[in-house]
Amino acid sequence: MSELYVHDVTGVDDASATGTKEAPFKTPAYALFIKEDAKVFVYKKDEETDGYVEISSSALKKAKKGADGLKKKAEKAKAAEAQKAQKDAEDAARKLEAMKITIKEDESLPKATKAKIRDLDVGKRFKVSGWIHRFRAQKGLAFIVLRDGTGYVQAVLSGDLANAYQTQTLTLETTVTLYGTVQKLPEGKQAVGGIELVVDYYEIIGLAPSGEDAFTNKIQEGADPSLLLDQRHLALRGETLSGVMKVRAALLKAIRKVYIEEGITEVTPPCMVQTQVEGGSTLFKLDYYGEESYLTQSSQLYLETCLPALGDVFCIQESFRAEKSHTRRHLSEYTHIEAELVFLTFDELLTHIETLITKSVQYVLEDPVAGPLVEQLNPGFVAPKLPFKRMEYIHALEWLNEHGIPNEDGESFKFGDDIAEAAERKMTDAIGVPILLTRFPAEIKSFYMKRCADDPRVTESVDVLMPTVGEITGGSMRSEGLEELVEGFKREGIKDLDAYYWFIDQRKYGTSPHGGYGLGTERILAWLTNRFTVRDCSLYPRFSGRCRP
Repeated sequence: MSELYVHDVTGVDDASATGTKEAPFKTPAYALFIKEDAKVFVYKKDEETDGYVEISSSALKKAKKGADGLKKKAEKAKAAEAQKAQKDAEDAARKLEAMKITIKEDESLPKATKAKIRDLDVGKRFKVSGWIHRFRAQKGLAFIVLRDGTGYVQAVLSGDLANAYQTQTLTLETTVTLYGTVQKLPEGKQAVGGIELVVDYYEIIGLAPSGEDAFTNKIQEGADPSLLLDQRHLALRGETLSGVMKVRAALLKAIRKVYIEEGITEVTPPCMVQTQVEGGSTLFKLDYYGEESYLTQSSQLYLETCLPALGDVFCIQESFRAEKSHTRRHLSEYTHIEAELVFLTFDELLTHIETLITKSVQYVLEDPVAGPLVEQLNPGFVAPKLPFKRMEYIHALEWLNEHGIPNEDGESFKFGDDIAEAAERKMTDAIGVPILLTRFPAEIKSFYMKRCADDPRVTESVDVLMPTVGEITGGSMRSEGLEELVEGFKREGIKDLDAYYWFIDQRKYGTSPHGGYGLGTERILAWLTNRFTVRDCSLYPRFSGRCRP
């Protein structure tokens, strides 16, 4: 009978141990696993012993049990290894067979019509190009969900087409051109649009990476938002973000449609300016051929100059605010929908804003693409109805105080306080309907806003508040008189009136009653599509610390 030695400190349970005193095993179980009938000696050190002694009967019994476990584990591993070897052999054989399959177009089939997914029609053979949005392969069958920007379609590949090696190695976001016949889905099956493309031939245009660089490793569900923003160019391919962008396109189309119906002319004011509209602290400065200039905060002043020439005007253009704000409703660059209307009253301005918002939403919901997307992104969305609730600033303060909502200093609201976003949101969400909040104090509003005739402390101004998103629109009647305008300039600390000569001239050469407003596209979109932040509503959001990609 051979002798094996075990040392629980210096021993090693691997092939490098031999079971001698010089190279002992670490455990008795491993020693018996190596040789089940061996005589086992374990190292012992106490007051009486310092060396190897034969293992006790109780320890031996325990060791044998452990050895049996190791033996079963080894047998299991061996079986798994054999199974893997068999599978590898089968896979290699399958791969060899798959590589022998050549994908060719059947020239006897009807000529395929080139089409976008949105234009597919049952019973015809089409040629459709796009990106592999989803992919699943099994023996004899492969399923592709193809995306081309106009929609999604499920494609089915069968037989040699599915078994071909190039099909088995397809990856997400690979670009392909599929040829096949559109059929209605069999009873009991589900797919986008209720149809599927039965593919008879396809071509790979661009194979996307697999392995470490696979698309799913670049865009992972639940990833940190900043990482997803770094990969925005890829994240846009997802169903949610691309859906929001399609609703955005429909919204801008709807806004323009309403303006056309209202007889309002579109203009394109400059983005590089040398004057301020909303206060100097939020201006982005730039060197314009040696002159100090800025990126515009608003096109309002330029729109006002168009009134005598073109009548009512609007623009859809980028605006820039250098606010180091990280709230969910702020961006440094956003798409600003602005309008200026002439020869109207404050009440008429409010009615116009209501009409613009309700009609635009109606047109979006009627859009065949955007309507279903709004329902998908914001289930149960209810379009606003006329008239909106009208509430004066002073009554909003009363409501906030009655409901125990404090101002930013933790005190009750008093006249002249600015209603911060949090308090405004609480009130709007509690009331639960769109609100036209009017008549703000002159001190907290811009220099160009007209004061109310019945109370010069307040202005003919309005903020449109929507439940869940807060303010989406701000507007006012504009000061008509030259003296009132100059007084506003002084209040804002604007001393160089010469820079505003072209704006001041609007009061000299035929002043008129007029008013206007600005709508933040991203805020309206966040409300429409139930997005938590306006960053999800901009193609490439820009905010403090983010100007890439």
